Amino acid sequence: MKDTKIALGTWAWGSGAFGGDAVYGLNTNEENLKPVFEAAAKAGLGLWDTATVYAMGDSERILGQMYWIHNPMDVERWTPGLSPLLQSGKVRQVGVSNHNIREIERANEILGQAGFRVSAVQNHFSLLYRSSERGGVLDYCHRNDIRFWSYMVLEQGALTGHFSPANPLPADSDRGRKYNPVLDRLQALTDEMKAIGEKYGASCSQIGIAWAIAKGTMPIVGATKERHVVEAAAAADIALTAEEVARLETLADTTGIDTRGDWEHTME
Repeated sequence: MKDTKIALGTWAWGSGAFGGDAVYGLNTNEENLKPVFEAAAKAGLGLWDTATVYAMGDSERILGQMYWIHNPMDVERWTPGLSPLLQSGKVRQVGVSNHNIREIERANEILGQAGFRVSAVQNHFSLLYRSSERGGVLDYCHRNDIRFWSYMVLEQGALTGHFSPANPLPADSDRGRKYNPVLDRLQALTDEMKAIGEKYGASCSQIGIAWAIAKGTMPIVGATKERHVVEAAAAADIALTAEEVARLETLADTTGIDTRGDWEHTME
């Protein structure tokens, strides 16, 4: 597990509020997710990201049958409650999500009073949204031996190369309403991702994942089908050149698209 480069995400697991049916327009129940879990085990991928808020408990029930502070709404209130859990051994490490540098530092100060610290940061990070890099969070994590987990690396499918104005995302899903209006502006970027992919025998999605790894992050790849697991495992072996990374970022910046979610604040 120590050398794992990929984590698998369960945001789309389950049918509760904020589950796969509402956000992704998918039917993700236990029956069709069991093969996904089995494929992950076969591929040697055993690191999963889950939370109570994913489908309001469905994802954890499905997966369990990591402890994250998911939003920094009140660092002073929530962080102290973790120290007794760490001391008891019920929680072994603490991760924070959607936190900026000031909030991470404050969480570390609070945990430090009991001899603990933040071990991981999970923030939205993709070619289209690099706020954590521009705001210094990514560099802070690298300097302080904090693992940076990047979520929405493929922007809920918008960066897979599968969708276009002629083939949009499900119109009645949250992601369809968010990304369909800008799919035409993504064409040049996804075309380049596909072109780079040809060099490595990889898909557009795998190049997006490989980019996140090249930036020194652990991408959380949403897995609702067996092929998602297989692709993610193979993407970990792709090493993009610095020139390829720069080319992709230039094209991404040219889109002018801001994909920050309404649940997160900018890191800059």
